[in-house]
Amino acid sequence: MDGTELRLGLADALLRGRARIAQRLRPVLGRHLRTRRALGRADIALGRWQHTLAQTFPVLIRPHPRQLTVAVTSACNLRCAGCRYGRDFMPGERLPLAMARQLLEDARACGVGRVRLYGGEPLLHPDLVEMVRCSTELGLDTYLTTNGILLGERIDELVQAGLRWATVGFYGVGQAYEAYTQRDGWFVHLERSLARVRERQGSRFSLQLNFVLVRPTCNLEALRAAWAFAERFEMAFHLDLYGYSMPFFTDGPQGGLRFRPEDRPVVEEVGRELVRLKLAHPQRFPQSLELVRSVPDWLLLGPAMRVPCDAYELLWVGADGTVQLCDVTFVLGNLRERRLRDMLFGPEHRRACREAFLLRCPNCTCKSDSRIRKHGASLRRYVS
Repeated sequence: MDGTELRLGLADALLRGRARIAQRLRPVLGRHLRTRRALGRADIALGRWQHTLAQTFPVLIRPHPRQLTVAVTSACNLRCAGCRYGRDFMPGERLPLAMARQLLEDARACGVGRVRLYGGEPLLHPDLVEMVRCSTELGLDTYLTTNGILLGERIDELVQAGLRWATVGFYGVGQAYEAYTQRDGWFVHLERSLARVRERQGSRFSLQLNFVLVRPTCNLEALRAAWAFAERFEMAFHLDLYGYSMPFFTDGPQGGLRFRPEDRPVVEEVGRELVRLKLAHPQRFPQSLELVRSVPDWLLLGPAMRVPCDAYELLWVGADGTVQLCDVTFVLGNLRERRLRDMLFGPEHRRACREAFLLRCPNCTCKSDSRIRKHGASLRRYVS
């Protein structure tokens, strides 16, 4: 066995071992927050070691799918500025329940531990509850990403099916929300929906506000309003950075979402406030301090932000059955033609993982937090 084969064997053994250990410990770790966080830090440290070696030996980057994201439908009840779902991105497509079940079974067998169901708007899929039930019965950590409008009226059946948390895309308060979603008078529907979630399930059900940072929301007034909204409904606060390379996201009808060089003063002002909020409320703001400090660079540099990608931990499935490494690129196949298990771990999957790591791709903001913490140079830059 030569040196390359030995390194590959060690890398594969390490990744398989991590996947098996994570699957076995997940039910226990869910009840022990401190232990889970400690193991999370150890996992990031191991990833940093791997990324450091892979700068010289990219062949060490191997497929290690941990999270599956499934766009169960392309339909949406909003018309958000910049979003193509519900219009011209996979129009009319919806993942059949039988295909979703098979997908989840294969994902579990291949080492995936977490499943994100989204759309479009996933609550528009007639079989969403059964998908949730299938995923949770397989032991997968399952959550929903939704615009929240329909969550309140569906919350009881979702919880009964095993759902315990959801993330809600958020674009502003009041008129700002309605301008972005292009739905006059609908902000009150969102408020009523989240109030019903809390009324029916209390703090037993976890909610996370995903604050989307685009030019209209990147100001102190919008940030503070979003933070107050998260506090009001007992939500964790999470940043979603402008997706400048996502195929289903555009610069908006008037081209006003993408950041420009002249935005630097306000972006840096918002960045300082984000750091203050993170230091003052670490429990509500779970993303790392290093990520928070890097936000101005992600927003202003765009694809020039060169941080190696760990999309080798991801799989993305579109409503038409397309399987990709991530939601931007590296197509691996289609579920209408073959099963997920037959697409993974072969030469094409391995190549995609290495190409993503080396940023031979559109280089999006995906997984920005873990990427920063696994990249030694970035960690040194943003640690203080």
